[in-house]
Amino acid sequence: MKKKLTKDLILFYSSTYPRIINTKSTKRYKVTLGIGGNVGDVKQTFNKLLLCLIQDTRFDILQTSPLLQNPAFGFLDQKDFLNGIITLKTNLAPKEFLKNMQRLEIRYGRKRSFQDAPRTLDIDIIFFASKKVNTKKLIIPHKSWQNRESVTIPLKHI
Repeated sequence: MKKKLTKDLILFYSSTYPRIINTKSTKRYKVTLGIGGNVGDVKQTFNKLLLCLIQDTRFDILQTSPLLQNPAFGFLDQKDFLNGIITLKTNLAPKEFLKNMQRLEIRYGRKRSFQDAPRTLDIDIIFFASKKVNTKKLIIPHKSWQNRESVTIPLKHI
């Protein structure tokens, strides 16, 4: 099912996005991830990512948002993106968690050619509990998240 929000913004609903998966996690940190992509079968990539996260005992998936189709920003000469939110809990520290997310991006074909380039999968850490991190490799909360429809619209559905 899909719901057209504007000329450029469409929400997609499926059996996996949105979905409440776990409400009883005892893991320490609640993490909000932004996921995005515009290369290949992005919905299938997102489904595979979700299954991979569910099967990994280091993570308890709490919830997913509907997926938002939206225009690219930054580098505009590319296909629209699909974006969504996944909330989960983990006992991993932020830097170790980041390494795991970057491994997943690579596993699903992510190539880092230039900023805002087309991609198969982008995983952003939007929030990591109430932690604030500001290093060269990691900024939490994610920089400018509140100004991106690709984050704020799916986040409203969590």
